[in-house]
Amino acid sequence: MAQSGYGKICLFDDFAGPEIPVANAVAYGTSAGGCNYYIGCFKVTGKLGETDAGVVSLAKSGGWVRLTGTNEADEGCAIGTEVCFSPALNGPLAVETRIETQALTARNLWVGFSGVNADSNVPPATGATTTVTYVDDDVIGFLYDSTFTDANDWHAVHQGGTAAAATVSTTVDMDEDAVAAQSQVLRVEIDVDGTARWYIDGKLKQTVSAAADPDELLCATIAAYGTTTTIADLDSDYLAVEANRDWTV
Repeated sequence: MAQSGYGKICLFDDFAGPEIPVANAVAYGTSAGGCNYYIGCFKVTGKLGETDAGVVSLAKSGGWVRLTGTNEADEGCAIGTEVCFSPALNGPLAVETRIETQALTARNLWVGFSGVNADSNVPPATGATTTVTYVDDDVIGFLYDSTFTDANDWHAVHQGGTAAAATVSTTVDMDEDAVAAQSQVLRVEIDVDGTARWYIDGKLKQTVSAAADPDELLCATIAAYGTTTTIADLDSDYLAVEANRDWTV
């Protein structure tokens, strides 16, 4: 296949553009009322029929948005891509975002890659005491879950590759706290062979060989989900997704 200079796929939004309202949102791909829900080059998924769910711009320097979920457990809101990136064909892959949280209680937060990004978006993985439960078959990313025993820490979870998926939270606990109202830069990379790396504020925190299945298609998302009847939210300064073009097709 002939190639060109456009071999790099770079999706980026600084969230400094027009406001995306929470009210009147409908599921991505739905044409009846509201809007087909997207922000920049990313789609927004989740239980968006609720008036308390969606994405709004914040009055913060440089442009920020707030993802807001619903008052239901395992329901929320995500910003991300279609399921269209193969580590083997498009790698290395990377997703990076700068985030803040208003609070650390009653929420499941996600940054990374997974195999599903449907309209009815749900957490790729969840936590409870010291147990990690995988909802998607393919999961590589940062998981924060307030129901973990070590509730404030980020966890580097993975499933889908030949490396055994960790189901005990202490084995993937990065000993790096999320701090309310304090920003952190989170980055996940996946090589063509499925090796994954997790970075926090530019520092490599964990590397796992064969964490991902190189032949599976993945999406990149950031998300906030409820763990109880309390609304969960997550603030983001920017979202960047990097990949290479597949010239074999």
